[in-house]
Amino acid sequence: MYAEGYNNYDQYRQIAVQTAGPGKLLLMLYDGLTVFLKQAVQAVKDGEFGEAHRCLIRAQDIITELMCTLDMKYEVAKNLFRIYDYLKGRLVEANVKKDSSIIEEVLGLVAELKETWEQIIEPSKVSASR
Repeated sequence: MYAEGYNNYDQYRQIAVQTAGPGKLLLMLYDGLTVFLKQAVQAVKDGEFGEAHRCLIRAQDIITELMCTLDMKYEVAKNLFRIYDYLKGRLVEANVKKDSSIIEEVLGLVAELKETWEQIIEPSKVSASR
């Protein structure tokens, strides 16, 4: 039963990703990043360093994906790339030191970035539906 429920959720998630527009995909990446960062913080606090490592690597993978989506012909993309590079470096440091305060710093910055993107993406979604 559990496996069947998990498979249904996994199928739903795959369909959601396949049918989402670019803005929604971006927000989904930020949501996933937030989940892994929160899990990493908790794992470090619980002394589960293997789990913390796994979560931090997944978070770094998402940041790499965010970096790959940037169109570097725009100045804002270059600035975002530098921010993402900083976040990724901090996560590497957090992983080496197993320091939850560094992860929490990154989590705060990610929350600010996501909020900014939501303000940009959501109004365009409203105007597109009119």
